[in-house]
Amino acid sequence: MKKSLVMAGIVLSQFGVNAQSISAYKPDHTKPKTIAGMKLIWHDEFNSNGKPDPNYWQYEKGFVRNQETQWYQPDNATIKNGVLLIEGRKEAVKNPNYESGSTDWRKNRAYSEYTSASIQTRGLKQWQFGRVEVRARIDSALGSWPAIWTLGISKPWPSNGEVDLMEFYRVKGIPTILANVAWGTDKPYVAKWDEEKIPLAKFTARDKDWVKKFHIWRMDWDKDAIRLYLDDELLNTTLLTETINADGSNGFLQEHYLLLNLALGGNGGKPQKDLITYEVDYVRIYQKGD
Repeated sequence: MKKSLVMAGIVLSQFGVNAQSISAYKPDHTKPKTIAGMKLIWHDEFNSNGKPDPNYWQYEKGFVRNQETQWYQPDNATIKNGVLLIEGRKEAVKNPNYESGSTDWRKNRAYSEYTSASIQTRGLKQWQFGRVEVRARIDSALGSWPAIWTLGISKPWPSNGEVDLMEFYRVKGIPTILANVAWGTDKPYVAKWDEEKIPLAKFTARDKDWVKKFHIWRMDWDKDAIRLYLDDELLNTTLLTETINADGSNGFLQEHYLLLNLALGGNGGKPQKDLITYEVDYVRIYQKGD
């Protein structure tokens, strides 16, 4: 048995992988894998301590969408110990846009209850078609709403096309993993969704330590379909013949950019913890090539 393990280690080392260096509980510091018939066009391994690379990432700020609880700010996104760490913190931040009596949810709160961070690659790293792999560890606490998603660069939402490689929140009180695709209808800002909602219990029944581990969320996207995976398990397939907007356009036949964020409240439920975390180990994007 020991000899077999040693031989397995030798074989893995020939491919640049240290068999003992990869743990589901820790960041993966090995080089991006080689995929036959594909080339790595961009990646961020989050291995340098500090802030996200401004050549790749920009921040969303303030109250942004969905009437969520958090105030987005750069302070809550830090790279350390081999991961991008996004922290949702219970802290009050003054809203500079506050207007007493306003009916606008972005303006009628004098202070935020929580802060968090959202980063995106718009205008910096965009691509059309390929494979996206994101290794991350999520916090399943009440109030947590982490996401890995893409948006198209042209047309307003949802006609630009949205792909949720991962969302986690509570659906009717049940912790749920979601894999979604959305596009436009004949009504502005009203989407048509192809959703898959899988109770978290399906995964924790297989592995009681599931929430303690990193997992790989993946999108395979070509001119025909979008396929979403979790740890190589296919969760959702959307055919692009179905994603036609009311004006005849298709938001998935254009470049998209990537967003990583930790929302709080809203669909996530009212937070009960003072600190909720979301760790992203790496982002890797491949396209067909030599």
